[in-house]
Amino acid sequence: MLTPEESISIQHAIGSDIMMQLDDVVHTLTVGPRVGEAMWRTIRWLDRCIDFHENSGRKNSQSLFAIVQGGIDPELRDQCLDEMVKRKDRVAGYAIGGLSGGEEKECKSSFEFIRPHSDADGRDRIKQCADKLPEDRPRYSMGIGFAEDLLVCVALGVDMADCVFPTRTARFGVALTFNGPLNIRLKKHATDLRPIDETCTCPTCTSGTSRAMLHHIVTLETAGAHALTQHNIVFQARVMGGARDAIMNGTFPTYLKTFFANYFGDTGYPEWCVNALRSVGVDLLEDRPHTKIIAGDATKWEYSDAA
Repeated sequence: MLTPEESISIQHAIGSDIMMQLDDVVHTLTVGPRVGEAMWRTIRWLDRCIDFHENSGRKNSQSLFAIVQGGIDPELRDQCLDEMVKRKDRVAGYAIGGLSGGEEKECKSSFEFIRPHSDADGRDRIKQCADKLPEDRPRYSMGIGFAEDLLVCVALGVDMADCVFPTRTARFGVALTFNGPLNIRLKKHATDLRPIDETCTCPTCTSGTSRAMLHHIVTLETAGAHALTQHNIVFQARVMGGARDAIMNGTFPTYLKTFFANYFGDTGYPEWCVNALRSVGVDLLEDRPHTKIIAGDATKWEYSDAA
């Protein structure tokens, strides 16, 4: 059985710049005593991780992050936050965990901080965590990868995120762009000699690899998935880099409005995006009052007729 000490020892050995504490993770939809049990165990394990890390002499060379648990129960989240904040001087940052467990989007409480069953329930969990965590420590939301999710999380107070999404969706033949995803497998790309995105600086786009070439190889060779992966990772970095620059320049609301207008176009905005951003003072409909609102998650990239 993996122990907190062994977990940190392994991360020491591989040289992780940011190490995560060992936590007890329950399925997002779990309710009842098991959620509280996991939360308190996570706190106890954090103390063991901290002690082992500090005694190793590596505290100044590798950063340890605590993980906030508590499911979608606001009281448990508050209790966990209180305990985690008490240990502020002994950790380098905080992760918001337990809100992205890989469930189907239609029932995904992992995104309930922004995607409603009840409109505000889980959206409030991410904002609850971001609001209570120290401002001088990074806040990292685990398992968030869709571009719209990333930007909504940033608006709610998150600094960092990670996800397999850009690589996984590349294996499905989907390229991410600021005008929406491209399903490269579709026949309409078979004779298109343009790159995925003429403004992109990724190796795939700058090497002259065309959509037609990608269409030809994506179902035949792993090289197709590799090429799309390179592009998708650079796209994610551009999205977040643009958000960072906009925040520094005081133009983040404008950046959000421009991104959503280009990304979703005339297909309409996901309702949860509109509601989540409105909760922090950004009205996507301010300049586009007649934009269609799509109930549910509106996961555009999954559709066979993606742009």
